[in-house]
Amino acid sequence: METAISEARPADLQAVLALLRDADLPLEGVTEHFGQFLVARANERVVGAAGLELYGEAALLRSVVVHAEWRGRRLGERLTEAALARARAKGIREVYLFTKTAADFFRRFGFQPIPREAMNPAVKVSVQFQTCCTANEVSMALILG
Repeated sequence: METAISEARPADLQAVLALLRDADLPLEGVTEHFGQFLVARANERVVGAAGLELYGEAALLRSVVVHAEWRGRRLGERLTEAALARARAKGIREVYLFTKTAADFFRRFGFQPIPREAMNPAVKVSVQFQTCCTANEVSMALILG
């Protein structure tokens, strides 16, 4: 079955929140930034998502998630590439993220681990930085060319 990646619609919010809950990923801030989310659809069913939080010329990549039945089909890669393309199109120069388990995955896109304190100050206002991402998570950065 084919999947298509497109901008999230307001009606997709509950499906994305369910995917995030099932993957034990943070829900904080999703609703406020849902206008910058992309979803992967299979026959109109949301099977994956990726979001951006925009902070001037910096952004936080968040909520890259794929339904368990759809993993192993490069859907996470396609969602990440689409989110990074969107960031470039919006003039974003630096993209940051937090991860507990996917540092190797994000390295494939050029992300490098950085000290949490080295993140762009604009991103430090995010709810993820403030409340839900702990010192146990890897902070990563990608400078867009």
